[in-house]
Amino acid sequence: MTRIRAKIGSRQNRPRRILLMRLRQAGLVVAAVASCSQAARADEGGVSFWIPGLFGSLAAVPQQQPGWALASIYYHTTVSAGGDVALQREFTIGKIPAPLNLTARLNASLNATADLALVAPSYAFATPVLGGQASLSMLTLVGNNSSSLSGTLSGSLSAGGFTVPFMRSDSFSSSVTGFGDLAPQAAIRWNKGVYNYMVYLTGDIPVGDYDSTRLSNIGLGHAAFDGGGGYTYLDEKTGREFSAVGGFTYNLVNPSTNYQNGVDFHVDMAAAQFLSKQWLVGAVGYVYGQVSADSGSAPILGPIESRVAGVGPQIGYIFPINGMQGYLNFKAYFEFDHHDRADGWNTWLTFALTPPAPPAATPKASRTSMIHK
Repeated sequence: MTRIRAKIGSRQNRPRRILLMRLRQAGLVVAAVASCSQAARADEGGVSFWIPGLFGSLAAVPQQQPGWALASIYYHTTVSAGGDVALQREFTIGKIPAPLNLTARLNASLNATADLALVAPSYAFATPVLGGQASLSMLTLVGNNSSSLSGTLSGSLSAGGFTVPFMRSDSFSSSVTGFGDLAPQAAIRWNKGVYNYMVYLTGDIPVGDYDSTRLSNIGLGHAAFDGGGGYTYLDEKTGREFSAVGGFTYNLVNPSTNYQNGVDFHVDMAAAQFLSKQWLVGAVGYVYGQVSADSGSAPILGPIESRVAGVGPQIGYIFPINGMQGYLNFKAYFEFDHHDRADGWNTWLTFALTPPAPPAATPKASRTSMIHK
């Protein structure tokens, strides 16, 4: 009787198990995306390597089938900042000289929007590494970034015992369309029942469109290294999932400006509930902050340590396509608690294409023993 109950239970849960296997694959290829984006975000003039919200649901779950996969993301962000971030940008791009005896204040606003297409092919290996599944990916991006700054700059300049006050109005904008940097990533994932774990290492190869005198850029202008770990809880019986991935970024010196961003810390979180064989809904969030100040900034700016947090909804849909498994996910973040950084909102529309889930095993028919008299 126990065996019969087990078989009946597995048949009832089969659609959910197939759904979760498909989502695991989609989650891995989406989690393989890592990149940088200059949309007035953080650190040097408001720009960071890590895009908060990069990791999402099922981030630490191994891919069910080894092989090639592909993720593509349309990313939009709209942000704004006040005089503190605007003043940083004016120094960074050389609009304001940085003598030691300069005092300045800027009553201004900085606005930026970016529309980026991110593409990340990845490969999951069949041979285990340290008891887990290893994967490699490479991300590239192309898109447009537009920024504008307007306001009034005032202050005083002291030299040779004289102090000269000054005031001027600034209003300028910049827009660039081009390719961004390359971001390779290596990761290992482990599964222990409902618990999943991962470690990753990624970085920035600064080959994108960048000009240190321009307000808007697509490339970062310097190399960076980022590493961390993550956890996913996935209950196949209830269809509930929770993921969290944290990491640190070490930035190298920007050779064009001799500026070095401080060490950054970031945590991406997501929770989801599967409603059917194809649909899931949930929530997402992130926390981002510097654990050390930048170096190379103008002395009057003081120590620069940016931070921001964001929360929002997500929805996902799974469907077969040409013998592969397709996955669409939409999520949005609304930012708050920002410092030395522009804030606003951003959206992610992700399409992931992965190998199909393995077919479910067909239970063997039980044999009834015959009794001969």
